[in-house]
Amino acid sequence: MRKSHWTPSIVPGDSDQTVYLVAEDFGKIGRAWREADYEATDLETVIQDLLTGQYSHPIRVVAFNTAERWSEDVSEDVAYELRRRCDLQMRELPSTISDFVESHENNDRRQLTLRLV
Repeated sequence: MRKSHWTPSIVPGDSDQTVYLVAEDFGKIGRAWREADYEATDLETVIQDLLTGQYSHPIRVVAFNTAERWSEDVSEDVAYELRRRCDLQMRELPSTISDFVESHENNDRRQLTLRLV
């Protein structure tokens, strides 16, 4: 029997799904990738979870697609989208994500918001 160095993957086998995972800082106990339901790893769900306080101290968002064989830190893009949505709704960033957004915003792309009184 021929020996193989192949080992089965623990990553789901769906053909072309991009997965988004959030890393969180838990203070004294350390940092970890948050556990997520399989169906709740799409970008829209992650953004909604960040906006509704499902994460207390997010530090990074990473996307990966095993079918296409890539991964990328998308924290800057997610921070931009979080800021954009809060600006459109004319509300402040939730305190749970303000540090994340401020640390990942690209200062060259930041636009001041003008609120009409």
